[in-house]
Amino acid sequence: MTLIINGRQSDVDVDPSTPLLWVLRDHLDLVGTKFGCGGGFCGACTVHLDGVAARSCQVAVGTVGGRRVTTIEGLPDGPLQRAWLAVDVPQCGYCQAGQIMSAAALLARTPNPTDDHIAAAMRGNLCRCGTYLRIRAAVRMAAGGGQ
Repeated sequence: MTLIINGRQSDVDVDPSTPLLWVLRDHLDLVGTKFGCGGGFCGACTVHLDGVAARSCQVAVGTVGGRRVTTIEGLPDGPLQRAWLAVDVPQCGYCQAGQIMSAAALLARTPNPTDDHIAAAMRGNLCRCGTYLRIRAAVRMAAGGGQ
Protein backbone atom coordinates (compact mmCIF):
# COMPACT_ATOMS: atom_id res chain seq x y z
CA MET A 1 0.00 0.00 0.00
CA THR A 2 1.31 3.46 -0.90
CA LEU A 3 0.84 6.39 1.48
CA ILE A 4 1.75 10.05 1.23
CA ILE A 5 3.21 10.97 4.61
CA ASN A 6 4.64 14.45 5.21
CA GLY A 7 4.83 15.03 1.47
CA ARG A 8 6.78 11.84 0.77
CA GLN A 9 5.60 8.59 -0.69
CA SER A 10 5.91 5.58 1.60
CA ASP A 11 5.15 1.97 0.73
CA VAL A 12 4.04 -0.30 3.54
CA ASP A 13 3.01 -3.94 3.61
CA VAL A 14 0.35 -4.08 6.34
CA ASP A 15 -3.17 -5.33 6.82
CA PRO A 16 -5.57 -2.58 5.59
CA SER A 17 -7.38 -2.67 8.94
CA THR A 18 -4.23 -1.66 10.85
CA PRO A 19 -4.69 1.70 12.58
CA LEU A 20 -2.71 4.48 10.91
CA LEU A 21 -1.11 5.23 14.29
CA TRP A 22 0.70 1.89 14.33
CA VAL A 23 1.80 2.17 10.72
CA LEU A 24 3.31 5.59 11.48
CA ARG A 25 5.04 4.46 14.65
CA ASP A 26 5.99 0.85 13.97
CA HIS A 27 6.56 0.78 10.21
CA LEU A 28 7.67 4.32 9.36
CA ASP A 29 9.40 5.24 12.66
CA LEU A 30 7.39 8.47 12.99
CA VAL A 31 7.07 8.30 16.76
CA GLY A 32 5.99 11.91 17.40
CA THR A 33 2.40 10.73 17.05
CA LYS A 34 1.62 9.20 20.44
CA PHE A 35 -0.59 6.37 21.60
CA GLY A 36 -2.83 7.59 24.40
CA CYS A 37 -6.13 5.80 24.79
CA GLY A 38 -6.65 3.83 21.59
CA GLY A 39 -10.27 4.93 21.46
CA GLY A 40 -9.99 8.37 19.86
CA PHE A 41 -10.83 10.17 23.11
CA CYS A 42 -7.55 11.78 24.20
CA GLY A 43 -6.14 13.29 20.98
CA ALA A 44 -2.52 12.27 21.57
CA CYS A 45 -2.49 10.53 18.19
CA THR A 46 -3.83 13.49 16.17
CA VAL A 47 -2.51 13.86 12.62
CA HIS A 48 -3.83 15.76 9.62
CA LEU A 49 -5.62 13.98 6.79
CA ASP A 50 -5.75 16.42 3.90
CA GLY A 51 -5.34 19.22 6.44
CA VAL A 52 -8.11 18.07 8.79
CA ALA A 53 -7.28 16.89 12.31
CA ALA A 54 -7.95 13.16 12.71
CA ARG A 55 -7.33 10.56 15.42
CA SER A 56 -4.87 8.15 13.82
CA CYS A 57 -5.76 5.38 16.27
CA GLN A 58 -9.24 5.31 14.72
CA VAL A 59 -8.25 5.50 11.04
CA ALA A 60 -7.69 2.19 9.27
CA VAL A 61 -4.69 2.61 7.00
CA GLY A 62 -6.66 1.03 4.16
CA THR A 63 -9.00 4.04 4.14
CA VAL A 64 -6.19 6.56 3.75
CA GLY A 65 -5.52 5.88 0.05
CA GLY A 66 -4.03 8.88 -1.73
CA ARG A 67 -4.88 11.33 1.04
CA ARG A 68 -2.11 13.53 2.39
CA VAL A 69 -1.09 12.57 5.94
CA THR A 70 0.82 15.10 8.01
CA THR A 71 2.35 14.15 11.34
CA ILE A 72 3.99 16.41 13.90
CA GLU A 73 7.32 15.65 12.18
CA GLY A 74 5.96 17.11 8.93
CA LEU A 75 4.36 20.22 10.39
CA PRO A 76 6.46 23.24 9.39
CA ASP A 77 7.97 25.22 12.25
CA GLY A 78 6.12 28.46 12.63
CA PRO A 79 4.29 30.87 14.91
CA LEU A 80 2.36 28.11 16.66
CA GLN A 81 5.44 26.28 17.88
CA ARG A 82 7.12 29.56 18.87
CA ALA A 83 4.01 30.61 20.81
CA TRP A 84 3.86 27.17 22.45
CA LEU A 85 7.35 27.71 23.84
CA ALA A 86 6.88 31.41 24.65
CA VAL A 87 3.79 30.69 26.74
CA ASP A 88 5.53 27.68 28.32
CA VAL A 89 2.78 25.20 27.45
CA PRO A 90 4.69 21.90 27.74
CA GLN A 91 4.76 20.20 31.10
CA CYS A 92 5.20 16.43 30.75
CA GLY A 93 4.92 16.84 26.96
CA TYR A 94 3.10 13.63 26.14
CA CYS A 95 -0.02 15.27 24.68
CA GLN A 96 1.80 18.12 22.97
CA ALA A 97 2.08 16.68 19.45
CA GLY A 98 -1.66 16.03 19.33
CA GLN A 99 -2.44 19.42 20.86
CA ILE A 100 -0.27 21.22 18.31
CA MET A 101 -1.74 19.26 15.40
CA SER A 102 -5.30 20.16 16.47
CA ALA A 103 -4.33 23.81 16.96
CA ALA A 104 -2.58 23.94 13.56
CA ALA A 105 -5.68 22.54 11.83
CA LEU A 106 -7.79 25.18 13.57
CA LEU A 107 -5.49 28.04 12.55
CA ALA A 108 -5.38 26.80 8.95
CA ARG A 109 -9.16 27.04 8.64
CA THR A 110 -9.79 29.91 11.10
CA PRO A 111 -6.80 32.29 11.14
CA ASN A 112 -8.30 34.53 13.85
CA PRO A 113 -10.17 32.15 16.16
CA THR A 114 -12.27 33.27 19.10
CA ASP A 115 -11.94 31.58 22.47
CA ASP A 116 -15.06 29.58 21.55
CA HIS A 117 -13.41 28.40 18.32
CA ILE A 118 -10.30 27.39 20.24
CA ALA A 119 -12.31 25.55 22.90
CA ALA A 120 -14.31 23.66 20.27
CA ALA A 121 -11.23 22.69 18.25
CA MET A 122 -9.24 21.58 21.27
CA ARG A 123 -12.10 19.88 23.13
CA GLY A 124 -10.99 16.39 22.12
CA ASN A 125 -7.39 16.82 23.28
CA LEU A 126 -6.73 15.92 26.89
CA CYS A 127 -3.83 17.24 28.95
CA ARG A 128 -3.20 15.47 32.23
CA CYS A 129 -1.04 18.39 33.35
CA GLY A 130 -3.94 20.83 32.90
CA THR A 131 -2.24 23.42 30.69
CA TYR A 132 -5.49 24.35 28.94
CA LEU A 133 -5.25 28.09 29.68
CA ARG A 134 -1.69 28.17 28.34
CA ILE A 135 -2.76 26.23 25.26
CA ARG A 136 -5.50 28.78 24.54
CA ALA A 137 -3.05 31.64 25.12
CA ALA A 138 -0.53 30.06 22.73
CA VAL A 139 -3.15 29.58 20.01
CA ARG A 140 -4.23 33.22 20.40
CA MET A 141 -0.60 34.36 20.27
CA ALA A 142 0.08 32.30 17.15
CA ALA A 143 -2.99 33.84 15.53
CA GLY A 144 -1.61 37.31 16.32
CA GLY A 145 -4.02 38.02 19.15
CA GLY A 146 -1.53 38.11 21.99
CA GLN A 147 -2.05 36.20 25.21
